[in-house]
Amino acid sequence: MTDRSADGGAGDALDEAWETPPAKSPPRLLGPLFRVWNWLARQLAAERERWVLWIPVGFGFGAVLYFALRSEPPAWAGLAAVGGAVLGGALLRRWLPGLAVALGLLVVAAGFLTAQGHAWRVASPILAREIPSAVVTGRVMAVERRPGALRITLRDPTVSRLKPEETPAALRIRLSDRYPPPPPGALVRLRATLSPPAPPAEPGAFDFQRRAYFMGLGAAGFSVGAAEVIEAPPLTGWAAVTVAFERARGHIAERVAATIPDPVEASVTAALLNGEQFAIPDATMDAFRNSGLAHLLSISGLHVGIAAGILFYVVRALLAAIPFIALRWPIKKIAALCGILSALAYTLLVGAPLPTVRSVLMTGLVMGAVMLDRDPLSMRLVAFAGIVTAAMDPEGMLGPSFQMSFAAVVALIAAFEGGGPLARWGRDAGWFGRSALYVGGIVLTSVIATLATLPFSLFHFQQIAFYGVLSNMIAIPVTSFWVMPWSLIAYALFPFGLEAPAVIAMNWGDRVVIRTAEFFGGLPWASLTVPAMPAGGFAAVILGGLWLCVWTRRWRWWGLAAVAAGLATPALVERPDVLVSGDGRIAAVRAASGRLSLSVKSEGRTAETWLQRDGVPEPDEPWPRTGAGAGGELTCDALGCLYRRGGRTVALLRLPDALDEDCGGADVVVAAFPARACRAPLVIDRWRLRRDGAHALYLEPEGIRVESVRDQRGDRPWTGRR
Repeated sequence: MTDRSADGGAGDALDEAWETPPAKSPPRLLGPLFRVWNWLARQLAAERERWVLWIPVGFGFGAVLYFALRSEPPAWAGLAAVGGAVLGGALLRRWLPGLAVALGLLVVAAGFLTAQGHAWRVASPILAREIPSAVVTGRVMAVERRPGALRITLRDPTVSRLKPEETPAALRIRLSDRYPPPPPGALVRLRATLSPPAPPAEPGAFDFQRRAYFMGLGAAGFSVGAAEVIEAPPLTGWAAVTVAFERARGHIAERVAATIPDPVEASVTAALLNGEQFAIPDATMDAFRNSGLAHLLSISGLHVGIAAGILFYVVRALLAAIPFIALRWPIKKIAALCGILSALAYTLLVGAPLPTVRSVLMTGLVMGAVMLDRDPLSMRLVAFAGIVTAAMDPEGMLGPSFQMSFAAVVALIAAFEGGGPLARWGRDAGWFGRSALYVGGIVLTSVIATLATLPFSLFHFQQIAFYGVLSNMIAIPVTSFWVMPWSLIAYALFPFGLEAPAVIAMNWGDRVVIRTAEFFGGLPWASLTVPAMPAGGFAAVILGGLWLCVWTRRWRWWGLAAVAAGLATPALVERPDVLVSGDGRIAAVRAASGRLSLSVKSEGRTAETWLQRDGVPEPDEPWPRTGAGAGGELTCDALGCLYRRGGRTVALLRLPDALDEDCGGADVVVAAFPARACRAPLVIDRWRLRRDGAHALYLEPEGIRVESVRDQRGDRPWTGRR
């Protein structure tokens, strides 16, 4: 029974508006449906304070709906959807359920319109083909330091073999570290080979082309020579501010490298100071991932919250120590303003990734509430931050950084919302009890955050870190109470060149974190790779998790059923029998062992993606030059290979000379060269691969199922011309 005493007449009217009028008894067959409806209506009415939390969910769903389309909608589609929802709300304003549905559709339409408008706003040319040895001139806006190489981002470039209207707005070019890096903001000229952004390695895999489109990157490439700096007018406006922070990041990396002799420790310390993870060796990154500590290297809510909180308390304590100021000025509000400014500066310094932007928004609201003497609702802060960050970068919502950050925060707030008995026990306990409560809080926080981010790790990385709770119990306190305070001191000393003692002290804590990652990451069964979670299972997990975290009554536990069902889907997923890359240079077949057998020994990005999504990181033996392979299911000669499975035959050709023989006897012919004259039932040749991208084949007794990248994502502005 809903408690109506607190809400008075408004609550009574709201409850009654949702219930079925009892004027006439419902038919016997429909009676149970009416009773279920009334029960659901009472539950919804009782949760009216939480309705607002579904606004960012609907907004995000509208954006996802835009990205899920296989063809670009008309320019007026988003506006028409918003207008239709507004009109529906006006017509149904006197019927509360109908009005609620109309408002929900309005939120979804707003998300759709925002994503569509953002795609239109960032539109710029995408390179259509590879361009070898072109002279490129552009302004350096970012410099990424990687082991053995550099990577620079050029804005507003000119390319010798492209017309101005065909030139992308930005390029990303890899340089050898044998040459000094060009300074950020400099205008440089170099000779580079350019290629379009890489499409997905297989249907359903990460779409770097889409991410590059929304980042403004229209091409990537490499240069074998040095970048020549040429005369150019200085930058002004926001571009000058961006370059200044980019130079500060480079200065921090150089000073850290000069202070800490060990390159691994220096790279981790620099990453925590400037947000650049590129210099961290692959082995160390693998240790952080396998131990469940990779989130500590991604500047996100933990770092921003700690930085703003430390500065808030330090400024407040310093001002309180001066009686003249403490008695006359609002020192708490001044400290809150300093916390906001520090969060903004920290965000700009580390490059403003989405999780950091979310954290800055939440920190700003918390500090703003302190300045206004208000007590904000934490879950509503997350809702507000979700809408703002999704509106700023709708495509970023589809990435793991955004999703894992919000999942952890929402789960933690839902678990600790209202305090509960732990908060009351902590107030009454002594120092020993509070210490025990603190340790228990770390354990519980680690468990909740690990469980909340597990589905996203499964979906994006196909990985489970089994010792994440234990490793976080060590690494998070060290980061919070040692590393971050020393990092703030280092920031204050960098302008004066006196940062070395603070950086060294900070590195002591980083050394503990690195050793923790290496220890837990190196244990047996530290991590498990599983097959890629299907999109339907991922959606079930998200909806179930939201249902569990948003509502407060007992029906919230229904969400566990959806979460469990979604987590079970990787075990049910069917992986392809044959995979072919978009350029036809590499293919893989399912061996008798169940693992993939690759056509080449070298494992590039495409092969790594296939193996990762397959759930088996180690491949079977590569294809033989001649003879049998893949457990006897593959037979090869100099002209090509025949793969037989499930009563089907796939011919994977190496040379055109094999067309005459294999086109007449194979069910599928795969060739990296044109094969238009081939009369096989299914031909996947150079032209089809260029048009449709990578292919996945499922060989079944009832037929052959074919999926391509184009089948999955259709023709959108970011797919480029083929």
